[in-house]
Amino acid sequence: MENRQETEELNIPDVLPLLPVRDVVVYPYMILPLFVGREISIAAVDHALSKDRMIFLATQRDVGDEDPAPEAIYEVGTVAMIMRMLKLPDGRVKILVQGLTKGRITEYLAEKPFYSVRIDRIIEPAAPENTLESEALIRTVKEELAKIVALGKAVSPEVMVIVENMQEPGALADLVASNIGLKVEEAQGLLEVIDPLERLKKVNDLLNKESELLNMQARIQSAAKEEMGKSQREYYLREQLRAIQQELGETDARSEEMAELRKSIENAKMPQNVEKEALKQLGRLEQMHPDAAEAGMLRTFLDWMVDIPWGKATKDALEINRASEILNEDHYFLEKVKERILEFLAVRKLKKKMKGPILCFVGPPGVGKTSLGKSIARAMGRKFVRISLGGVRDEAEIRGHRRTYVGALPGRIIQGLKQAGSNNPVFMLDELDKLGSDFRGDPSSALLEVLDPEQNNSFSDHYINLPFNLSNVMFIATANQMDTIPGPLRDRMEVINLSGYTEEEKLGIAKRYLVPRQVKENGITEEIVTFSEEALRTIIAKYTREAGLRNLEREIGSVCRKVARKYAEGKGEKFVITAGTVPKYLGPPKFLREEEMEKNEVGVVTGLAWTPVGGEVLFVEATVMKGKGGLTLTGQLGDVMKESVQAALSYIRSKTAELNIPEDFSSTIDIHVHVPAGAIPKDGPSAGVTMATALVSALTKIPVRKEVAMTGEITLRGKVLPIGGLKEKILAAARLGVTTVIIPVQNKKDLEDVPKTILKKLKIVAATNIDDVLAVALEKFPPPAPKAAKPEPPKTKVRTRVPVASPVRGKA
Repeated sequence: MENRQETEELNIPDVLPLLPVRDVVVYPYMILPLFVGREISIAAVDHALSKDRMIFLATQRDVGDEDPAPEAIYEVGTVAMIMRMLKLPDGRVKILVQGLTKGRITEYLAEKPFYSVRIDRIIEPAAPENTLESEALIRTVKEELAKIVALGKAVSPEVMVIVENMQEPGALADLVASNIGLKVEEAQGLLEVIDPLERLKKVNDLLNKESELLNMQARIQSAAKEEMGKSQREYYLREQLRAIQQELGETDARSEEMAELRKSIENAKMPQNVEKEALKQLGRLEQMHPDAAEAGMLRTFLDWMVDIPWGKATKDALEINRASEILNEDHYFLEKVKERILEFLAVRKLKKKMKGPILCFVGPPGVGKTSLGKSIARAMGRKFVRISLGGVRDEAEIRGHRRTYVGALPGRIIQGLKQAGSNNPVFMLDELDKLGSDFRGDPSSALLEVLDPEQNNSFSDHYINLPFNLSNVMFIATANQMDTIPGPLRDRMEVINLSGYTEEEKLGIAKRYLVPRQVKENGITEEIVTFSEEALRTIIAKYTREAGLRNLEREIGSVCRKVARKYAEGKGEKFVITAGTVPKYLGPPKFLREEEMEKNEVGVVTGLAWTPVGGEVLFVEATVMKGKGGLTLTGQLGDVMKESVQAALSYIRSKTAELNIPEDFSSTIDIHVHVPAGAIPKDGPSAGVTMATALVSALTKIPVRKEVAMTGEITLRGKVLPIGGLKEKILAAARLGVTTVIIPVQNKKDLEDVPKTILKKLKIVAATNIDDVLAVALEKFPPPAPKAAKPEPPKTKVRTRVPVASPVRGKA
C-alpha cells in the first residue's frame, strides 16, 4: 500500500516521451531491463534522462515492425521511471525501468526525433477490503499459482514469497500476470482492465487454463511412457511438445516444414496419380520419427518429386530463318546436318505433337557432334543437357536404384531433367558407343525404352517408380562408330554421319573460329598476331592428322601462347605467322605424308584406307620368287585383309588363262605381300582389289600406273563389292596428288558427300569387276601371252651292237 500511495503522490507530467516496446507488457510496480536499439527509442530515453527520468512504455501490436506508426501502438501503457542506463559497445542502450502507474495516450504531439505523447493517467478504483468475494478470489489465485508451479511451471521462489504476503487484488493480479509467461495480446488485455477484482478474475481464468494444459501434458507424458520404450524417448519428447503447441494454437518447425513440403507438392503440377502417391508418402513421413532411417529416405524421395519438372516446359522458338542463322553462325559447312535439323524444326512448327526423331551423330572425335546439340537447343530456345555414357556398365545409371538401397538416386535421365528444369530439353547422350555391360546389367538395353517414341511416354525410373513422359524430350546421341552399338538400339535412331573435314574446310573453320578463340583465350589480340593462310595450311598438313579439329586448335593455341610470352617480354609488337616461321613455334613437322611414286612399278599399288582420324594412303607391295608355292604376308595385317589376299589369289588361279599366267605358278614360285609401316596394325574389308592388282602385276611383270589409287573388296568370281568411308578415302587420294581413283560401282551414290572442288580434280572410275580395275590400273591389259620357248632339235639315238659269241658245236 505504501508503494501505491507513493505513486499517487508522484507528480506525473501530462506530456512524456514514448518508448514502444516489442514483446513485453510492462505493469505498474514491475522492474525489468530493456534493450533499446532504434534511434527513435534511444532519443526518447536520452530526453527522459535529461528531464525527470520518466518515460511512457507502450507495447506495439506487431513485434516485427521496425518503425511502428501511432496506430500500430497500443493506447494503454505504463508510466515508468528509468532507474539505470548502460551504453553497450554495439550502440544499443540497456535501461532498467520500474513501472509507476497506468496511462492512456490521448494525443501524439511529435514524431521526430522521438514520439512525444500526451497521456491521461488512469487511477484504479480502490478494491473493497475484507469482503468474502475478494478474500476467496485472492486465495484461489494463490492456490492456482502454487498448483501450476507444482506441475512444473517455472516461477521464481522470490515471486512466490511476495505473492503469499500480498492482499491487494490489483497488485496481485499484475504480479502474477507478469510472471506466468502470457502472450502479448493476453497481457495487454489484462493491463487495460481497470477494476482490480475484474483483473484478478481474468488472471484466475488464465491460471485455470494453464493448469489444465499442464495436466494434459502430464497425461501425455504418462501415455507416452506406457507406449514407448527407451529408444523412443526423443520421439516422445517431440510428440509431447507438439501436443502442447497444438493446444496453444502454435506449430513447431517440423509442422511448418511438412506444410511447406505439402504446398510444394501441390504446386509442382504433377499428374494426378503422381501427386496422389507423393501426398501418400508425405502422410507416412508426418507419422514417422524424424530420425528414423526411412524418414530420411522418404524426405529425399519427396524432394526429388518436387524438383522433377513434371509440368514445367520451355516454349519452342520455331523461327526457321533464325534457326538457320544460328546454325550457320555456330558451324561452318556440315550442310547436310544443318538441312536435317531445319527439316525437323519445320515439321515441329507444323505439327506440335510429334514423336521423335532420335538423331544420332556418328563421326570421329572433334568434328562438332556435341556442339551441334548445343546449337540445336539454342535454335529451338530449349534447355540443353548432356550426359556422358562412356564407361557406364550399370543399368541403374539409366533407370535408377531402388529406394530401399543405401544412397539410392534416380538414373541419369531423371537427374538430367532436374538439372534442365524443364520436361522438354534437348538431351544429349554422349559417347553412346562406349557403353559396357557386365553382371550389373546392360545399360544399352535400358536405353531402348528411353529412345523408343512408342514407349518413352511412360518411362519408369526405379527410384521414382512412377511413369514420366519423355516424349517431349528431344534426344540426340553421339558416337564415334556404330559397330559397338547393339542392333535394336541402333534401329531406334536416325544416324547422321559426320565424316570429318577436308583441308579446305579446316582452313575455313580455323580462320573463322579457332584462331579468334585462341587469340582471345591467350590474352592477346588480332592486332598482335596474324596467321597467314599458308601457315594454317602448314599446321593442318604437317602438325595434325585427324578428321576433327581438336589437335588443330591445340597447335594454334600453342603458337598463341609463345607469341603471348614474347609480347609480354617486350620482344615485339606485331607477329605474323607464315609457313616458314611455323617450325620456330611448333618444332619440326610431326607428320610427313606418303610421297607419290616417282614412276610406274611392278607389284606396287596405291590403296586407300579409312581410319578414325580420316582417310590414309596405303601402298601394297607384292613380289614373286622361285619357290614351292609359299605365301608370306607381312605388315601387321588383320584377319580380314589376310582373307582378301587369299580371295585375290584364288581368283587369279581360276583365271590364269585369261591373265596369261602359267597354270603351275602356285607350285613353282613363292609370293610375298607386304604393306609398309609394318608397326601399325591394318585391317578392313576394302583392300581386295588392291591386293589382286598387286598380285597380277607381280605375276605378269606389268607395271601399275602411279597416278591411280583404288579401293574395294573382291569376291572369288572377281566382282568388286562396295566399301565405306569413301569421302575420307577420296580426300586422302587428293592430298597425295593422284589423278584417278577406282571405286566400286555401288559407291557412286556416296560421291554426293564429296566436295565438288575435290571431284573436279579427280577422275573417278566405277568398277564392276576386277577386269575393270586392271584395265585402268595396269599399263597393258589383258597381259600379253608369255613367249613360247624355242623347241630343241630332237636328239638322235646311237645304237651300239654288242657281238654275241656263236655256240660251239663239236665234240671233245
